[in-house]
Amino acid sequence: MTENLSDNPPSELTTGDFSGATEPFRLFGEWLRDAEGKEPNDPNAMAVATVDETGMPNVRMVLLKGFDQQGFVFYTNFESRKGREILASRKAALLFHWKSLRRQVRVRGTVEIVSDAEANDYYASRPRGSRIGAWASQQSRPLESRFALEKAVAEYGLKFGLGDIPRPPHWSGFRIVPSGFEFWHDRPFRLHDRLVFERAGDGWTTSRLYP
Repeated sequence: MTENLSDNPPSELTTGDFSGATEPFRLFGEWLRDAEGKEPNDPNAMAVATVDETGMPNVRMVLLKGFDQQGFVFYTNFESRKGREILASRKAALLFHWKSLRRQVRVRGTVEIVSDAEANDYYASRPRGSRIGAWASQQSRPLESRFALEKAVAEYGLKFGLGDIPRPPHWSGFRIVPSGFEFWHDRPFRLHDRLVFERAGDGWTTSRLYP
C-alpha cells in the first residue's frame, strides 16, 4: 500500500485477472493458494473484528482453519473476549492481507458454531501441548504472572498424563457465513482494483468500487 513514485503513468487501470469473477469462494481459494506460495509466514492469518456491548470495536489476528461454500472457520476459547462478543452479536468481519502479493480480502457476515464433530476432529489434530494449553489458559482474563500460566500447564499435564486430552467444553469453532466480500489489489498511483460481492438469494451480485 506504499506510494508508487514512478514518473510513468500506469499502462492500464484494470488487471483482467479477477474483475470478471462471478463466484467469491473460488476466487478466494485461488488467492489463498497464491499466498501459500508467496507469504513467508502464516498465509492463513486473518484479522477478526467484533464489537462489545457498547458498540466499541475489537480486532485481533487468528488463523483460518478451513473454508468452503458455507463459510470461514477458526477455533477459540468461547470464554475469551472475542468468543463472548461473537456469541452476543453472532456477527463478525474478517480481513486477509497478503503484503507480498499486494492483495486484501474483506469478508463480513453472520456467525455459526461448528458442530461438535468438527470441533472434536480439529482439536484432536492439534499438538498435545496446544490441547493442554486450551485447558490451562483462561483466555483474555487477567494473568498475575507468567509462572501462574506455566503452573497451570504443568498441572493439566499431570492431570491428563499420557492419556487422551478431551476438548474443553468452552473451546470450539466459529464459522463466519459471508454476506459480502471485497477483493482488493494494489495498483500504481493508488488506483487500486476493488471488486465487491454481495449475497443475493443463492447467488451473488458483483460491482466495482472506486479506489
